[in-house]
Amino acid sequence: MLNLALPKGRLGDKVTSLLRDAGYDCPVIGSGDRRLTVDDEKNGVRYIWVKPSDVAIYVERGAADAGVVGKDVILEQSPDVYELCDLGIGRCRMAVAAPADFYDDVSRKLRVATKYPHIAREYYAGLGREIDIIKLSGSIETAPVIGMSDVIVDIVETGQTLKENNLHVIDTVVSISARLVANRASCKFQKDDIMRIANAVRAEDDHK
Repeated sequence: MLNLALPKGRLGDKVTSLLRDAGYDCPVIGSGDRRLTVDDEKNGVRYIWVKPSDVAIYVERGAADAGVVGKDVILEQSPDVYELCDLGIGRCRMAVAAPADFYDDVSRKLRVATKYPHIAREYYAGLGREIDIIKLSGSIETAPVIGMSDVIVDIVETGQTLKENNLHVIDTVVSISARLVANRASCKFQKDDIMRIANAVRAEDDHK
């Protein structure tokens, strides 16, 4: 069977809907569902549900032949995988946000709180700005509010969380959406099966 790694959570729900619309019997995994793998015998696909940030690792290591992962993860981890197509779901943006009174004092390092240190470094390197990365795992918006950082680099969807913490977007780093990726070896030995899924979800997205 073709092993397909899918992200848990909100993006996983969107992927499930996309696959089902494309003719794949992909199950809906609820919050109380403990299943980690589910087989779709008709289409010859085994779905492997993993943490969103782990999908690319599963694919790169060959534990999964293909998978669905956010572009943010690809940019942050730089996995050795093939990026096959943009699924057009999970659209958001990686952005720089700061308090309303933010002033960039270029005489010192800019303190940047983020879950995405690689993306932040690449972005500010392109601007020639020296920064001090503060790596956090959650509640990024708190950092500038309490004075621990000057700005944050994080994913922004609606911007509501930023507003609630009196922050606003000052620049967009890159647009983000879900991508179908594949293991390099699997693309040689299971190319037809992988491309069948790629063409199905790409065609489904093209109709929306």
